[in-house]
Amino acid sequence: MDDFSTDSIRTIALVGQSGAGKTSLVDAMLFRARNLKQAGTIEQGNTVCDYDPQEKAIGHSIRSAVVHVDPVLTELGSVRIHVIDTPGAPEYVGQALPALDAVKSVVVVVDATKGIELMTRRMMKWAEDRKLCRLILINKIDAEGVNLVKLLEDLREAFGDKVIPINLPTKGMEHVTDCYDDDTGVSDIMSVRDVHRAFIERIVEVDDETMERYLDEGYADPASLHAPLTKALRMGHIIPVCFASAKKLIGLRDLMKVIIRHFPSPLEANEPLFENNKGVEQLIEPDDRMPVVAHVFKVISDPFVGKIAAFRVHQGSIVPGTSLYVDDSKKSFKVAKPLMMQGKDLQEVDILHSGDIGAVTKVEEIRMGSVLHSTEMDGVLRMKKLDLPRPMYGVAITPKTRGDESRMSEILKKVLVEDPTLSVERDVVLNEQVLRGLTEMHIRTVLQRLKDVFKLEVQTASPSIPYRETIAGRAEGHHRHRKQTGGAGQYGEVYLRIEPLPRGGGFEFSDESKGGVIPYNFIPAVEKGVREVLDSGFVAGYPIQDVKVVVFDGSHHPVDSKEVAFVAAGKKAFMDALSKANPVVLEPVVALEITTPEAYMGDIIGDLSSRRGQVTDTKSEGAGTLDILANAPLAELDGYAATLHAMTQGAGSFTMDLAFYQQVPASVQAELASKFVRKADED
Repeated sequence: MDDFSTDSIRTIALVGQSGAGKTSLVDAMLFRARNLKQAGTIEQGNTVCDYDPQEKAIGHSIRSAVVHVDPVLTELGSVRIHVIDTPGAPEYVGQALPALDAVKSVVVVVDATKGIELMTRRMMKWAEDRKLCRLILINKIDAEGVNLVKLLEDLREAFGDKVIPINLPTKGMEHVTDCYDDDTGVSDIMSVRDVHRAFIERIVEVDDETMERYLDEGYADPASLHAPLTKALRMGHIIPVCFASAKKLIGLRDLMKVIIRHFPSPLEANEPLFENNKGVEQLIEPDDRMPVVAHVFKVISDPFVGKIAAFRVHQGSIVPGTSLYVDDSKKSFKVAKPLMMQGKDLQEVDILHSGDIGAVTKVEEIRMGSVLHSTEMDGVLRMKKLDLPRPMYGVAITPKTRGDESRMSEILKKVLVEDPTLSVERDVVLNEQVLRGLTEMHIRTVLQRLKDVFKLEVQTASPSIPYRETIAGRAEGHHRHRKQTGGAGQYGEVYLRIEPLPRGGGFEFSDESKGGVIPYNFIPAVEKGVREVLDSGFVAGYPIQDVKVVVFDGSHHPVDSKEVAFVAAGKKAFMDALSKANPVVLEPVVALEITTPEAYMGDIIGDLSSRRGQVTDTKSEGAGTLDILANAPLAELDGYAATLHAMTQGAGSFTMDLAFYQQVPASVQAELASKFVRKADED
C-alpha cells in the first residue's frame, strides 16, 4: 500500500440525515478515484461501508465505517482522504459524534429532494462546537422537481451568509462547473460570476493584507488564497457548498478536488481538543518525530476477530513493534503490524503517520475514548468530553434460556463498549436489569444484534420507572438499639437530624456529636445503617436522594456497644426522622425535542398535555418544519414513538434527555406507596 506523509492526508466525516446518500457517496468516491472496480448500491446490499447483515436488511447505516480514498488526480499530486461514513438516524448519534474527533473536516450531506432535516442542523452545530471545517454537499441534484435555488436560500437562512457555493450544477444537472478558479462558466441555477465574487470576497475578509490588496486591485488570484481560505474554513467564516449525484457519479471528482486543494492537512488544521484530568488543554503536534498520541473513536466487538479499535493518530507515528500504553495503564502492548480499515477489511501498512486513521485488534483494555500513547504519562490525557445524549428509553431484559445470565452479562459488556449512548442498569431492589438507549428503534437494533451476532435471545418487558425519594422538610430522629441474648448484648443509641439538599445534591453525612458519646470508630456503622435505608427507600421502595444527615448525639455501652448495634440504631433513627420530614416520591422528567411538519403542531401539543407535558418553546426551522421543545414525565411516554409516527404520518421524530426530577402528584405517590411492602426487619 502506498505511503502518504502527514501533509498529504485529509480527514473527513460524512454526516447528515439518514437517506441523504452518504454511504452511496463513499462507493462513488472510491469508484471515481479508481480504488473500486464497481460502485455498490444500498439496494443490492454491496456497499463498502454498510457491510453488516443488519444494515443490509434495513437499508441504512447503524454504525460508522472507515475507508481511505486515494484519488488519481494527477494535477493535484498524491493525497489520501480518510473518510468516516456516519449513520444519520438520531438513534445512532453514539456512533456519529465520536467520529468528529477523528477528523478535521465534515461534509454535511443534504438530500436535494428533502432539504434541511433534523440531523443536518444537529451535525452542523456539533461540528462547529468541535472547531471543524464544514462543507455542505447537496446530493441527488438530478432528481425530478428539485428546487436548488430555494434550497440554497434555506441553507443561508439556517446557517448564515457564510454558506456560499464553490461549484454549481450545469448542462441539465449532468455536470458541475467550478466557481472558485474560473468565473466564466455557465450554471443552470445562478450566475457563476456572482458566486465567484462572493466566495473570493468572503475569503479575503479573514486576512487584512489580502483584503487591502483586493480592495486596491479589485482582483485576487484564487491560486494565492490557499492560506486565507484554509483559515476561513477553520474559523467557520465560510462554508462551501458542492453539488453532486452519487448515483450518477456527478460532481464526485469536483468534490474530491475541493477536499484535496482546500481542506486543511493535519499540519494546517485546528489543534485537537486534548486536556488533562484537571481540564487544562494540552498541546498535541502532528509531528512524526514526537511521542505517539492517538485517540480511539470506534470499537467493534467481533465474535471472531475479537475487539477492534479504530483510532486517529494525532501525534507521532506507529510502525511494527511500537509499544503503546492505554490511558493511565502502566503496562504497554506491542503493535505487531499497523492496520487501516477499508469497510470490513483490515489492511496491513508499514507506518501510520500523524493524521492517519488506523486500527488495532485484540487489546481488551481499550474502550471508546481511550488515548493510546508511547510514553508513560503522569496523570490522564483525554479528548475534551463530547456532550452525548443520555439513554432514557429502556426495556427490562432476561435471557430466554435458563443459565444464560452470566453469558448475557458478558455480551452486554461487549455491546456497551461499542456505543456510549447505551447503558445497563441493575436494580437490586426490583431484581430487574434494564437496557437503556435513545429510542425504541435504537434498543430494537441492539436486541437484534444480540440475536444475530452473539446468538443471544432475550425476553423483554416494560421497565419500572426510575423513581426516587427525597424529603421536603427538616426533622430529627432517634433510636436506641438494645438487645440481650444471654451472652454479650448489643447497645447503641443515635440522635440525628435531616434536611433536604438542592435537587441533584445527592447525599451528605456528617458527625457533630461531642464528648465521645458515640465513639469515632462506630460513626461509619451509623452511616452504613443510614445508607441501607437510602438504597431501599422509605415511602415506596425507591432510592432516596438529596438528603443531608447530621449525627448530633447518642450513647454507648463500654461492653455491649458494637458495630451491628450502631448500624441498627442509625437505620431506625433515620427512618424515624424520615417519617417526620414530609417524604415525597420524585419522578424523572425528560426534555423532548420534537421535529415535525407545522401542520401537526396542534395534535402534538394536545397529546403532550394529556401526558402531563409542558411545551417550553417552539422554533420554526424553515421549509414548513417546526421544532417543539417540551418537558414531560418519563412515566407518561410509553409508546410515544408509535404515537408520534401515527400523528405525523411518519414525518415526525424526537429525541429525549433527562432534564430533572420533580415531585409526583399525590395520587401517584399514594398508588406507589400502596404497592411497597417493607421487609420485616425494617418494621
